[in-house]
Amino acid sequence: MSWLPKSRKARRRLTLVAAIAPILGLAVGLTLWGLRDSISFFYTPSQAAAANPPAGRTLQLGGLVAMGSVVKHPDGMVEFVVGDQRAQDKVVFQGDLPDLFREGQGIVATGSYRKDGVFEAKQVLAKHDEKYMPRELTKALKEQGEWRGDGEPAAYAAPAGGGGT
Repeated sequence: MSWLPKSRKARRRLTLVAAIAPILGLAVGLTLWGLRDSISFFYTPSQAAAANPPAGRTLQLGGLVAMGSVVKHPDGMVEFVVGDQRAQDKVVFQGDLPDLFREGQGIVATGSYRKDGVFEAKQVLAKHDEKYMPRELTKALKEQGEWRGDGEPAAYAAPAGGGGT
């Protein structure tokens, strides 16, 4: 007894599906493989400490810039500390910061951790007013119980004594 349908029309359909399915599966697989480096994970400093992402992996780090932590060097390098309620990370950035960047401000930095645990940012984005905050950062702060929708600074945006994970 054959597993193929008796109808000639049904056999053609089955053959067509059998030919298209592997091609479609290959196309989906190649697409996902090609996009693997384009996926950017969002972390707060405490989430990054828990996840311990590998050095060099591109991700987004969001939090508040700690008061008194911004150091601008003559060569254009800027160092600052980004923190949340539980952790702080030192961030280095080479380039021009957004006009709205300041201490106590919510930011999202795109870059990667170096082997020494310092976050090397390739891009820094600052919120545009006191009421707006990136969705991922808002969600993370709400989960930690630190959401301050009225714009008042969080307690951990106080002067930084160090940094790093």
